[in-house]
Amino acid sequence: MKKNILHSILLILVCTSELLYAQKDPFKGYKIEGDMLVFVFDKRDYEKATGASQKIKIENLDIKNVVVAGEFNGWSKDKWEMIKIDANRYELRKKLSDFTDEFSWEFKFVINNAYWAEPSRKDKNITRAFENGYALPAYNLKMYIAYPDKNGNATFTLNGFNNAREVILSGSFNKWDEDMFSMIKNEECWMLTLNIRPGTYQYKFIVDGKWMEDPENPKKVINEFNGYNSVLDIQGSSNFLLNGFQNAKKVILSGSFNEWSENICEMNKTEEGWKQTLMLSAGKYHYKFIVDDKWILDPDNPVREYDYNGNINSVCIVK
Repeated sequence: MKKNILHSILLILVCTSELLYAQKDPFKGYKIEGDMLVFVFDKRDYEKATGASQKIKIENLDIKNVVVAGEFNGWSKDKWEMIKIDANRYELRKKLSDFTDEFSWEFKFVINNAYWAEPSRKDKNITRAFENGYALPAYNLKMYIAYPDKNGNATFTLNGFNNAREVILSGSFNKWDEDMFSMIKNEECWMLTLNIRPGTYQYKFIVDGKWMEDPENPKKVINEFNGYNSVLDIQGSSNFLLNGFQNAKKVILSGSFNEWSENICEMNKTEEGWKQTLMLSAGKYHYKFIVDDKWILDPDNPVREYDYNGNINSVCIVK
């Protein structure tokens, strides 16, 4: 189930943010907050660190600084220095847009620009470290566009199957991994909540080793094995701002996301101008403002494109 899929269909997934069951801990080393990726180092999560020729207990290190090193920055030991939050924790915030859509990276934390913090073998998001094609006696952390989070934006449920021993959630958001996302059984169903970067994804359940699509989700596509994958669309919040125009009576936001409607998306007046927030799927959209019946481009957005009719529009890209 790690091959490319043939087609895609959008599905708006209605998600809950609070669950009445025990949710597994998030992955180690990072979390996603809105449009930000937050690297998190907590020295209490690590026992040992590896230097040039020795291993040392974390508790014996006088930590001066912590750096994030990974595939995304050439494993640099000094470029991405973290900010100290308290006696144990360090954080570094980066924009999600700084990372590619693939968003599957290996990384590690470097203490004092010299010691690599070794993750626990119990952490779910670890992977064997390699160098020049050879496996090393060490592990790296790995980040994906999805990770378990009880306050996440996508809740998956599978009703029934009370006699199943194990149910795994697998999809394009975790490279179709067959072990990573174990679902949690309650009295009525199997359930798991993830925090997922906005986008369109395909997924299936693995019930005691048997793959199956989501029986409650009518949106599905044919895969390369002549079976079906379920499809979901995770939407992100997009803010549209028009500064000024305080004397305008009405401003409408119109674009490819609402079939260029001239009335359904009226903007809200603020002290600075006009504002509207929409939930949009990942993708590129054309838009304009209608100020008292006059169409205008977004004056603060330099990104513009011509459409098929030769009209120039402002462009919004949701990642």
